[in-house]
Amino acid sequence: VQLQASGGGLVQPGGSLRLSCEASGSFFRINVLGWYLQAPGNERELVATITSGGVATYADSVKGRFTISRDKAKNTVYLQMNSLKPEDTAVYYCYLAVLRQKFWGQGTQVTVSS
Repeated sequence: VQLQASGGGLVQPGGSLRLSCEASGSFFRINVLGWYLQAPGNERELVATITSGGVATYADSVKGRFTISRDKAKNTVYLQMNSLKPEDTAVYYCYLAVLRQKFWGQGTQVTVSS
């Protein structure tokens, strides 16, 4: 299983970015896709998850600003990030959890700065 993330970049406070992560390979259809972030000097933190049934959960810090979605046909998970704040600056990692295993993407940098 491989995950390829894209969509990071530099954005001004209040701006928006959309992250994408495509999962390839063979894996069970019942799974969870999601995103973590890791800021410099900090541990990796959960941002949002979405089950194969479409149930989404969010960290309190991003509720109302970020939206996670998935395209089953493309095995792709998206993270729409609106109203970005400087404290959202981090490397964002996508992951796939399936049958007690977790697979990680390579990470994509998001920088929120004026």
